[in-house]
Order: sequence, then C-alpha cells, then structure tokens
Amino acid sequence: MQVSYKKLWKLLIDRDMRKQDLKEKAGISKGTITKLGKNQNVSTETLAKICAALECNIEDIVEFSTEEQRDNNV
Repeated sequence: MQVSYKKLWKLLIDRDMRKQDLKEKAGISKGTITKLGKNQNVSTETLAKICAALECNIEDIVEFSTEEQRDNNV
C-alpha cells in the first residue's frame, strides 16, 4: 500500500500556508516534514497533530493506493 500526502500540500496551498507554518502550528519536526514530502510513513499521532492544527479530517490530507491502482493510473 502506497501513501500520498498530495492532499495535504494542496490544502496548505489553498490556505496560503508554508511547510514552516505547518511545522510550527502542528508542533512537528523538520524531519517529519521531509518524510511527508517524500510520501513516507509517519505515525498516526503525527497525522492527528496535523489534522488538529488544520482543523480537518485524515481523509483531507492522506490518500492510500495499492500498486494495482497506481499501475492503472500510469
């Protein structure tokens, strides 16, 4: 299963926020921002902090797909 945070980056753009703003508001590290940028796994606690900071739900910031779904989109 592949994780994508494209929705998170779109939400930040829509709210005119920078990654630095998210880092400060959610209380997450620069390393976590880097992991998010590389679509790497982060803890559910981290996702909960981001959702609380942005007042949104997890489905607003994360997408999950299988290899089959990715292959069909190519």
